[in-house]
Amino acid sequence: MPLVATGEIVGPAVRAGLGAGAFNVIQIEHAQAIVAGAEAAGTPVILQISENAVRYHGALAAIGRATVEVARAARVPVAVHLDHATGPALVQEAIGLGFGSVMFDASSLDYGANVAATAAVVADCHAHGVWVEAELGEVGGKDGVHAPGARTDPAEAAAYVAATAVDALAVAVGTSHAMVVKEAVVDLDLVAALRAAVPVPLVLHGSSGVPEADLTRVVEAGLTKVNIATHLNVAYTRAIRDHLDEHPEVVDPRRYVATARDAVAREVARLLKLVRAAA
Repeated sequence: MPLVATGEIVGPAVRAGLGAGAFNVIQIEHAQAIVAGAEAAGTPVILQISENAVRYHGALAAIGRATVEVARAARVPVAVHLDHATGPALVQEAIGLGFGSVMFDASSLDYGANVAATAAVVADCHAHGVWVEAELGEVGGKDGVHAPGARTDPAEAAAYVAATAVDALAVAVGTSHAMVVKEAVVDLDLVAALRAAVPVPLVLHGSSGVPEADLTRVVEAGLTKVNIATHLNVAYTRAIRDHLDEHPEVVDPRRYVATARDAVAREVARLLKLVRAAA
């Protein structure tokens, strides 16, 4: 199954009224687990590498190339996406590595500067056939940059999409990044209003904090791309802790990391069903 463009996953999901699951990669085992979960569920999936993950590795190239190769070997359609890039240089590097989409995050800037910076990135990406997601409304929880409680205004969102030509828009509707408890209250009325006003697919960041019953509801209300990262990290870490508690003599990381990889694969398969991922 060849590597696909993100739009080839998100577009059909929008038309079918379904969700598209997007999960963050930190290590190669995350990429392998996410693909295994998608194969078990029989659905497409999006692998995301964030700027924070790039910083952890010291560069994009190694983890980026590895993730692209994992995607190319998958038995279901898989896209590779750059998440929360704040500068055009990283965007350019991702394009060169074969990423089919990027999320350019200028949401810390004022509206005018956000539009100008994003429009420039979009023009360059579209020249290379790359799909672009952007953010308006500052989803909370990322290193203190984004304001908790922010909400995206539907009229401003529609104007922003028209001014920037972005392919998808991440909106602030009540979630926050890095939540380890499922206490986020998504404003479903706002989601519906945004869906009615905005002509491109809507993206939910901070989905790990959304109660699981609500993951399907947010898709039904009009959100399509559902980003999940922290929830998988919780499962990954718990599996390693449990394995080492039960087998304190183990020193080979392949043994305990394998259990974490399997745990993440199971969660991905289950979560893809909750977001009604397009088959």
